Amino acid sequence: MTAPLRLLGLVGAGIGASRTPAMHEAAARRLGLSLSYRLIDTATLPRGPADLATLLRAAELMGFSGLNITHPFKVEVLGLLDEIAPGAARVGAVNTVVLSDGLRRGHNTDHSGFAAAFARDLAGAPRGRVLLLGAGGAGGAVAQALIEQGVRRLVLVDPAAGRAAALAARLGAANPGAAVEVAPDAAAAAAGGLDGVVNATPAGTDAHPGLPLAAGLLHPGLWVADIVYFPRRTALLAAAEAAGCRVMDGAGMAVYQAVAAFRLFTGAEPCVGTMRATFEALGP
Repeated sequence: MTAPLRLLGLVGAGIGASRTPAMHEAAARRLGLSLSYRLIDTATLPRGPADLATLLRAAELMGFSGLNITHPFKVEVLGLLDEIAPGAARVGAVNTVVLSDGLRRGHNTDHSGFAAAFARDLAGAPRGRVLLLGAGGAGGAVAQALIEQGVRRLVLVDPAAGRAAALAARLGAANPGAAVEVAPDAAAAAAGGLDGVVNATPAGTDAHPGLPLAAGLLHPGLWVADIVYFPRRTALLAAAEAAGCRVMDGAGMAVYQAVAAFRLFTGAEPCVGTMRATFEALGP
């Protein structure tokens, strides 16, 4: 490898188990690119927590080509960028920042990643009325993808009612004619009948164990998707399978968002199979 080294990183809190570095480095090796991908975990920095603005500036000074941004910074980073791609502006969150020519350009590959996974793993699933749990950074991307995938009525539930209402307004403005509503909780949303449920909250991770809704709301005929991929089989998916639901785990979104980010960072087309195999090789 004689090409200049590309430095990339992932900024987030509690990201030690992320598979993103391995996927990017494997894709680069296949293409003969020299690339190093680092985790920047704000929960374990040796000198204590640092603010996002400081981390972005440090990455620029160290010559990073780009950063992926994850929980809890996908919305906060919007105010620290020079340019925001239309897709990212539409969902109100950024998970990929390209650093070049002295500029910070924000993109959202969660949106395209979820859409690709949904089209593959839940092909033919009914799209009449769908409940989305979580209206944060990831939730905005998933919501836009669901609308584009043909969901006719989207119901948002978030512990912060104002956040759900703000996302509903943004989705309505970006998608004229889209039917988006806000419910106070999952039980109220389910009372109107549902075809599917998507979890876009941290519920199910090691830091936030448990279910994002009551297991009694799950029933055969309902499909359930979870964007959490560590653990791969979350408590929600286990309960959904036990209830006879069709399920989609977070692996597809994780792989496809990384594929899109790799293109933005390097300008090269990665091998999807290589990135997926790397993800799968790291176990359940």
